[in-house]
Amino acid sequence: MAKVIVWNLVTLDGYFEGTEKWDLSFHNDAWGEELDSLSKEFGQRAQVLVFGRVTHDGMKAYWTSANANEDSEVTRYMNALPKLVASRSVQSSDWNNTRVTSDIVGEIARLRAAPGKDVLVFGSAELVDTLLKQNQVDELMLAVVPVRLGAGTLFFKPGGERRKLDLLESRPLQNGTVILRYEPGK
Repeated sequence: MAKVIVWNLVTLDGYFEGTEKWDLSFHNDAWGEELDSLSKEFGQRAQVLVFGRVTHDGMKAYWTSANANEDSEVTRYMNALPKLVASRSVQSSDWNNTRVTSDIVGEIARLRAAPGKDVLVFGSAELVDTLLKQNQVDELMLAVVPVRLGAGTLFFKPGGERRKLDLLESRPLQNGTVILRYEPGK
């Protein structure tokens, strides 16, 4: 059975981007050899990368541009791995190996039911909220960056029911970032 793993960097006060769309400057405070190594590991353990439409648009713009290091292992897997995009507003993508679906919960359920490598959900706060509410997440993996933004876009959306998370691992990095792995309680 494939596992659905959500991955994101968040600030200590819960934001995954600043007040402007794609303001991810706090990622620089977390980045180093340890996150670089983890990023390469993601490429080896994933069968598919999953994005909401907004995250897809930003990731595609970055990973297909001259900004991305064309020779890096991460750039190669970001462009080569199959990608699944949740959208009700677009039907297709011209990013290599990308499929768009309006039934993301059904697609994720099918992927989880089959044997295979991990299904990695990057960013995509709205999508993560939907998948959590539908019990389609096996693990939340967050890099908590020791920065307080004070404003921006919260990763976890308000509302919904209370849910306990079971800690699987906490791993501090040399730069003060802490990687937390949780299993959503049922």
